[in-house]
Amino acid sequence: MESADAILKKIRRLELKTRGLVSATFSGQYRSVFKGRGMNFEEVRQYQPGDEVRSIDWNVTAKFGEVHGDAYVKKFTEERELTVMLVVDVSASGDFGSVELSKRELAAEVACLFAFSAIRNSDKVGLILFSDHVELFIAPKKGRLHILRLIREIIYFEPKGRGTQPAVALNYLNQVLHRRSVVFLISDFQAPSFSRELAVTSRRHDLIAIPIVDPREEELPDVGLLTLEDAETGEQIEIDTSDRSVRQRFFETAEEQMAARLRDFRKKRIDAISLRTDQDYVPALRSFFRDRERRLQIR
Repeated sequence: MESADAILKKIRRLELKTRGLVSATFSGQYRSVFKGRGMNFEEVRQYQPGDEVRSIDWNVTAKFGEVHGDAYVKKFTEERELTVMLVVDVSASGDFGSVELSKRELAAEVACLFAFSAIRNSDKVGLILFSDHVELFIAPKKGRLHILRLIREIIYFEPKGRGTQPAVALNYLNQVLHRRSVVFLISDFQAPSFSRELAVTSRRHDLIAIPIVDPREEELPDVGLLTLEDAETGEQIEIDTSDRSVRQRFFETAEEQMAARLRDFRKKRIDAISLRTDQDYVPALRSFFRDRERRLQIR
């Protein structure tokens, strides 16, 4: 168990790294691709050349137009404040990592980046941690100290469950969040089907799926007999990794599972950001923001 000082130093390093990325790269893009909940009424004023005809308030115009001979329009301003929910998988499989970062540590970095992007734009951020059940819910709030608490929980929370059930987390989310929100679902998605829950959540919220993969989950090394253990169930199997056909089947199965997952996201029009523990996540996030901004401009 890490000491309190070591925990604080780790969280502080993560804060400095992600805040720097937000300031340098992501803050403006975040604001441009995530819109507010709607429009706030500001005032009624006289019609001016260039105003949208559809914005004329005919009731007010009928009441005052006879006196002044003018039409009147309603003026609205965009309501910028958003609610951002981080829905993060803390199941046992997330502790796996064959490189510098485990899947859970990478999830924490990415969640931290989105959280600091949100508070820089005065949005509220909340957290759901899940395994095979909802482990923790923290209601959306603003502020740096609140964000640091969320990041600490993502990294150091000790779950009681070991399995992965995104369906449970999404059902819970839909019960506690009644306003449309931006939802980042971060998981390795090694789980039973949750297609129905995905569909419901994507209709109610702006849902972005973030699958995280470790290279050893896709490709086996040639090291002879190897015992593999499922981190969530404890089930063990022994395989001969010196057999090329075994390694090939392992790779093809992993590729097909990933492809099926991404097809399901596309079918439901859910944006997905695929991340790997052995690759820098910044290019993938930049690509996501760039593509989403381009689609919004086309609309």
